[in-house]
Amino acid sequence: MMEQLWYGKSGWRWWLAPFALLFAIISGARRYAYRRGWCKAYRAGIPVIVVGNISVGGNGKTPVVIWLVEQLQARGYKPGVVSRGYGGKAPHYPYRLDAASTTAQAGDEPVLIARRCGCPVVVAPKRADAVRLLEQSGEVDIIITDDGLQHYALARDIELVVVDGARRFGNRCLLPMGPLREPVTRLKRVDAIICNGGEPAKGEYPMSLIADGPRRVRDDAPLAEPLPRTVDALAGIGHPPRFFATLTGLGYELQQSVGYADHHPFDRDELVARFGQRPLLMTEKDAVKCRPFARDNWWYLPVSAQLPASLLDTLLQKLAQAKSATVAAAGARE
Repeated sequence: MMEQLWYGKSGWRWWLAPFALLFAIISGARRYAYRRGWCKAYRAGIPVIVVGNISVGGNGKTPVVIWLVEQLQARGYKPGVVSRGYGGKAPHYPYRLDAASTTAQAGDEPVLIARRCGCPVVVAPKRADAVRLLEQSGEVDIIITDDGLQHYALARDIELVVVDGARRFGNRCLLPMGPLREPVTRLKRVDAIICNGGEPAKGEYPMSLIADGPRRVRDDAPLAEPLPRTVDALAGIGHPPRFFATLTGLGYELQQSVGYADHHPFDRDELVARFGQRPLLMTEKDAVKCRPFARDNWWYLPVSAQLPASLLDTLLQKLAQAKSATVAAAGARE
């Protein structure tokens, strides 16, 4: 229903205008208080990059985080990642992931990032607590926060916003009248806007997701021989149709294509009963949750973000400036 209100032409959204106005007043006042310094934000001793969005739902932030970590690692940086850990309940906070960490403890996206990148990942509802833990470890020299554009209690040096190129900003209204957490004018103050699919607007960096060959969910084994043309598919992400379109673009015919809510906690019995003998394809984010009970013919499709070299050049320049500013601030404190 909300998808139709936000991205369709339903006139019912105007009934929600008073609540959207209230949301605008509260969120705007909070944002202004941090900008003026009335509310204190934690300033880390190393540069912080935020990868976020201004709308609810999945826009492709996690692939950008993975791309950024890999690019920085290749250039000698030691990045760490912090996240809220949505969907997980850790034994304590801040919680640093290890090889045994589960999605029930840390959430699906942090587990995925830790597996793909092999970098330190810490989750905490208060991201500043996660940042402090990484700083104290001495293992990282830059921190990337997966989501958290609106988490103003953590100061940041670089802000990247990911936009869904197909859905854009819907009706451009704030919650709950529309899908926006902040007004579109907020984009004027970020360092880069990344357009995931679709046609980038002026000044936006284009992004595409490149699919690798399917891997088996239970053990990450690559395909020994091609899958049949007809398969089943599921996706528990912000916008499942994007994944299904990727599969059809690769030549698969989807007998079943079942979309679930983002971060959906999958139930083994429900999935086994719903999906029968055909191979089942899912996203890598879904696979980290299904791995403990996956069948042999369940596969996931790894994807990687492809972004222009000009974006990386811009980020490296801004990062160098941020590191210089951090060193200068530390010297002034001494």
